[in-house]
Amino acid sequence: MKSTAPSSGINRRVLLLTLALLPASGPLLPVSPLAQTATPGGGLLPSWNEWPAKQAILDFVRATIDRSSPSYVSPEDRIAVFDQDGTLWVEHPMYTQVVYCLERVPAVVAKKPELRNVEPFKTVLSGNREAVAKLSMRDLEKILAATR
Repeated sequence: MKSTAPSSGINRRVLLLTLALLPASGPLLPVSPLAQTATPGGGLLPSWNEWPAKQAILDFVRATIDRSSPSYVSPEDRIAVFDQDGTLWVEHPMYTQVVYCLERVPAVVAKKPELRNVEPFKTVLSGNREAVAKLSMRDLEKILAATR
């Protein structure tokens, strides 16, 4: 079935290929891995709900790293296996190159303040991730053109 939506002349594949060729440097998003670190007062895996599965995982890890435990596993014998059931994937994936372009928007607006109240730049600057996720292909093309 052929799409009847108006096209800007750039298809998604071309846009993503172009974005893939952009250089990326530095951290893309300032997000700390809360589920992997202990935090003061928060204990291990603070973003996890207190359910039996969490406790079972913590008990298993403790038993396998405690040298006095009969379940101890030496570091050279430890492996991790993941089944890709969705728990390791982001819920709404976004190409890192798109994130790179979105993170460049504040620098572009600093050089061109007239873009501050112009869409889609205004939406990106708002920090509203739900609104950013709804940007159209045409909006993403505008951001790509401005941030290259």
